[in-house]
Amino acid sequence: MGTITFLLVLSFLVFFHELGHFLAARYFGIKVEVFSIGFGKKLFSKQWMGTSWQFALIPLGGYVKMKGQDDTKPGLVEAGNDSYNNKKPWQRIIILFAGPFANFVLAAILYFAIAMIGANALSPTIGQVVPNSPAAKAGLKVNDEILRINNTDVKQWNEVGKYIVQSKGALQFYIKRDGVVITRIINPHISDSENIFKEKIKKRMIGIAPAPKVIKLNLSPIEALVFAYDRTVESSKMIFKGVQKLIQGVIPSSEVGGVITIGKVISEASQSSIIALLSITALISVNLGVLNLLPIPALDGGHIMFNLYEIIARRKPSDKVFMYLTVVGWVILGSLMLLGIYNDISRLLK
Repeated sequence: MGTITFLLVLSFLVFFHELGHFLAARYFGIKVEVFSIGFGKKLFSKQWMGTSWQFALIPLGGYVKMKGQDDTKPGLVEAGNDSYNNKKPWQRIIILFAGPFANFVLAAILYFAIAMIGANALSPTIGQVVPNSPAAKAGLKVNDEILRINNTDVKQWNEVGKYIVQSKGALQFYIKRDGVVITRIINPHISDSENIFKEKIKKRMIGIAPAPKVIKLNLSPIEALVFAYDRTVESSKMIFKGVQKLIQGVIPSSEVGGVITIGKVISEASQSSIIALLSITALISVNLGVLNLLPIPALDGGHIMFNLYEIIARRKPSDKVFMYLTVVGWVILGSLMLLGIYNDISRLLK
C-alpha cells in the first residue's frame, strides 16, 4: 500500500509540474506534442487536444515535448509560430519557470487545505524553565500559558520563538496561570544555540522550552491563506538554504536521500494521518520547485540561464557549448541520484 501511495503522490506532483509547462506553452501558442508521466517505454497513451497524453514505464519523473524543443538538437528550428524555438527568450523563460511555479502553487493549496482541516501545532505552554535564565528571574513557571507578547497575540509556540528572536529590548509577557492573567517584563539575553543545520549561532533567548502539548489551530479562510503563504515561503527558504549548506559542506553528503527515502517518508505519513500525508506532499512539491530552479543544465533553471544569456548577449550559446553543458548537467544529476540511492541502501543495511 505504501508503494502505491508513493507512486500516486509522485505522479501527482510530476503531473502538476508538467501541467505548468503545458499551460504556459499553450498560452503562447506552442504545440505540445507529448505530455508524459514517467520515462522510457510508453505503457498507455491517448490523443487529445493535439497532444499525446501518456504513462511511461519508469514513474520517477515526466516531461512535456514541445514542437521545436530537443535538448539533443539545440540548433533545431521548426517552421511555424507554434514552435518553441521560434518564441522570444522571455517567453521561453516564462514557460520554463511555469513548472516550478506550479509546484509552489500546489504546495500553497495543500497547506491551505491543512489549515482548513485543522493544522496541529505546539501549544504556547511552558514545559521547562532554565534556572537563572531571564524567564526564571522574571518568575515564569512550568505550565504557564503565554497569551500575548507586547501587543501581539500568541496562538502557538512557534510564534513565541520568532517574536523573541526578532525583537529588541525588554518584552512584556501576558501569562495565564491557574485561570488568572498576569504580566511579566523579561529582557532576553544573547545565548549560544544551534540552527536546523547544527551550526553554532547566537540569538535572543529567555530560557524556556515548550510543553509536549499539541493543539489544533482553528483558522478562518483569510488566516488559512496567510498560513499557506507563510509555510510555502518558509519551506522554500529552508530548502534553498539546505542546498547552499550542502554545497558548502556544512551538511554531509551522507544526508542526501533518494527515492527509497522519499517513498519511506510518504508511506509512513500516509499511515499516520491525512494531515501528515498532505504536509509531506507539500514539502516535496516545494522541493521539486526549488531543485528545478537550480542553474544546472538539463533542469529548468539551467535552460532559464541559457535564455538569460541569449537576452544579454543577443545570441544563443553555440550548439557545442549547449551540448557540453547539458551533458555535464546530466552527469551532476545522475551522480546525485546514485548518491541518494547509495545512502538509502546504507541506511537500510544499518
